[in-house]
Amino acid sequence: MRIIDYCKKMKKIADQLCAAGFFVSEKELVMCILTGLGPEYETIRVNYTSRPPLPSLQEYMILAPWAIQNTYSYMFKADEKERDLFHFLILPLLLLRFLHNQIWITLSRYRTTKGNNRILDRGLEFDQVDRERNWDDQILLNGILLYVVSKTVKRASNLPLWRADGVVITILLHVGPVEFLYYWLHRALHHHFLYSRYHSHHHSSIVTEPITSVIHPFGEHLAYFVLFATPILTTLFTGTVSIASYTGYITFIDFMNNMGHCNFELVPIWLFSIFPPLKYLMYTPSFHSLHHTQFRTNYSLFMPIYDYIYGTMDKSSDSLYETSLKREEEVPDVVHLTHLTTPESIYHLRLGFASLASTPHTSSIWYLWLMWPVTMWTMMLAWIYGRTFVVERHRFDKLRLQTWSIPKYKFQYSLQWQNQFINGLIEEAILEAEEKGVKVLSLGLLNQSEELNRYGRLYVEKNPKLKVKLVDGSSLAVAVVLNNIPKGTTQVLLRGKLAKVAYALALALCQKGIQVATVNEDEYLKLNKSLTANLSCASKLVLSKCSSQKIWLVGDELSDEEQLKASKGTTFIPFSQFPPKKLRKDCFYHYTPAMVTPTSLENLHSCENWLPRRVMSAWRIAGMVHALEGWNEHECGNNDTISNNIEKIWEAALQHGFQPIMNFN
Repeated sequence: MRIIDYCKKMKKIADQLCAAGFFVSEKELVMCILTGLGPEYETIRVNYTSRPPLPSLQEYMILAPWAIQNTYSYMFKADEKERDLFHFLILPLLLLRFLHNQIWITLSRYRTTKGNNRILDRGLEFDQVDRERNWDDQILLNGILLYVVSKTVKRASNLPLWRADGVVITILLHVGPVEFLYYWLHRALHHHFLYSRYHSHHHSSIVTEPITSVIHPFGEHLAYFVLFATPILTTLFTGTVSIASYTGYITFIDFMNNMGHCNFELVPIWLFSIFPPLKYLMYTPSFHSLHHTQFRTNYSLFMPIYDYIYGTMDKSSDSLYETSLKREEEVPDVVHLTHLTTPESIYHLRLGFASLASTPHTSSIWYLWLMWPVTMWTMMLAWIYGRTFVVERHRFDKLRLQTWSIPKYKFQYSLQWQNQFINGLIEEAILEAEEKGVKVLSLGLLNQSEELNRYGRLYVEKNPKLKVKLVDGSSLAVAVVLNNIPKGTTQVLLRGKLAKVAYALALALCQKGIQVATVNEDEYLKLNKSLTANLSCASKLVLSKCSSQKIWLVGDELSDEEQLKASKGTTFIPFSQFPPKKLRKDCFYHYTPAMVTPTSLENLHSCENWLPRRVMSAWRIAGMVHALEGWNEHECGNNDTISNNIEKIWEAALQHGFQPIMNFN
């Protein structure tokens, strides 16, 4: 089928769905079209889906006039009537809500990655992350409405810190009318007319995250706002409202919403043993998880009593709760051991900001500079905690995969006095993997550098009886770089720091009859020495006086001056773990050695550092292929074995569904 006919067919299906009452947005249509494209269009799909979000400064600045005016009045006005503490606290309360929600996101992702008490095993995908990207909109909407009410309603000014009667009224109104009305509103939203137009957006997320709780269409947000505002407005107009009653109620709503959607069970069973009627008054995460998988059961807000009364209680609620509590931590088959890169990279981890983790890492995000106090605090925490932590989990062809991270930054690996401590952390992680029964552990980024541990060989020598197989991924990295070189190339320029991959590349290229040039005499001598065993290969190595080659293979420590010497249209193909700085707009830059993952790789909803969506580094993929093939030897520390493994691991990777990424960065 031609691409134009395919697009017309998809548009026709979307029109038919709209006619049947199921609206399909343009963005959803585009994503469906991209998903259905064949592998030959992978370049288009990867480029489109990995575009970073454009943060709307205006969205946040809309609160600025009120916040500035309230802060100024409280800090500098002499009249006590104009110095309103509640008006001043509105912005801090909104920020606390942001923080509260983010803590839940991080906690949920960490616990579901480890696996203990996890409720659903199904993974998340990028479409869910995109759909839930604007989870903070409801906080901004509530902030706008709160500022408007505080300025237009006289009773909303100069609120006391505490009033016991207002707290009691708020509790009673929530337990009574709010819970009852929510139950019937929720059931009404599951009627096919309202469900297809509104509530289906929320239920698109089968596997829930804390932020799933606030992902609704605008009309549904307004309905919930009116419902939850009932206790607040009642206490406001009866003169019993206080800062404590308002803050406590909103925090309670956020806490229970986040808990119900966190996908791991955390309510201890002894609570229900001590007070059995509590099962009618407080729901659990597993209770609400069943609502997202069964749809027609467990409608209650936070109190399941109405599901018991009206017969909509799911019969498996108790058994799922008990099973989830008994579930133990997941043992992976393959572990990829990486580390933090820059101080702000903590936000790009899956445990950080979900929207940033789902896009390639860039240092040009303006608002991260505003968070330097938090960044410094996380660096101190990493230094104090000093232990490897779990970042991600995946499933692929019956393999359980996890990514672990060393709490060290890139700059620390260049400090010689840190080497012993970093090696200790890596060895601890390897021995922990050995104890858990992990089959393969791949060393990522600088965890396998020559200066640190001789590409991982140090750990094999210190622990000769290791059952877990260590993989540095060099063979696949070389294979990826070789396949990135355009066909018909006769000469390449090798620049940057000479490492294990660089020597293997030089040998492989010379064996293929491609001339390898270098402009540095010391590098030429080192490369020539490594090729002396093969005279025909050594003849293909040349010391060049110019940098006019159109294909540059570049490693670490490529200087700005060297890049500026490249001719227009030069293609830079990195063989290093880290990408080169992109100085030239008239040149082309490949990604670091990487491949596109198969669609059967589950729970992939974050980007690996600077790589696009559904793309993984060759070093990481090498560990998976090693386990899938059942190879029973270490792949680390020995240059001599690389040339023998290049073709084998490349064919194995292709056979398991990994594909080359041919587009330029």
